[in-house]
Amino acid sequence: MILSLLFAQPMVFIAWIVAILIALSVHEFSHALAGHLLHDDTAKDQGRLTLNPLAHVDMFGFLMLLLVGFGWGKPVPVNPYNLKYRKWGETLVALAGPLANLLMVVVFGLILKFAAASQIFSPDNLLIQLLNLLVVINVVLLLFNIIPIPPLDGSKFLLTALPARFNQLKIWLLTRGPFLLLALIILDNFFGVRIFSRFFYNVINLVYGLF
Repeated sequence: MILSLLFAQPMVFIAWIVAILIALSVHEFSHALAGHLLHDDTAKDQGRLTLNPLAHVDMFGFLMLLLVGFGWGKPVPVNPYNLKYRKWGETLVALAGPLANLLMVVVFGLILKFAAASQIFSPDNLLIQLLNLLVVINVVLLLFNIIPIPPLDGSKFLLTALPARFNQLKIWLLTRGPFLLLALIILDNFFGVRIFSRFFYNVINLVYGLF
């Protein structure tokens, strides 16, 4: 895992930390910004409308990321009753995070392309490695968060889009979804099922093919 790089390749370990903090902070800030733009200042009032990583990092979630490769940040608070669009407001706030990750993939991917093409930097240059990590981490955050299982961002769209006749399914997802997600993560990380890993790997390769 990432922590194993601390003594073997300390500079790469630092690059991992920097890339994670950038991707996580922009993701969470975008949730807060979307809420603010939609007239809900709950996140702003709690100091979340900032790019400061300290406002968004959950220390236990961050430690789990270093130890086992899976972690999380602090959820951004939102009051749906304050939002400009009562039905779709929460969905717009939720999707702002993955959208920010998509934009970062494009920006850092283009910077990486031009930096590599310049031939000024070698492939093992720390800046090139950081840019690669920023692309990879943002792709993973984007893909993982659009999975339509609560409490992930993609679930907001699914739960809003489903008509009333699927209310029982909505209740099942809200109550059982987190356990289903946890089970899938455990299967992926500890039992070699690679449910997510294979998908992430293929999309990352596709993204690199575009750049």
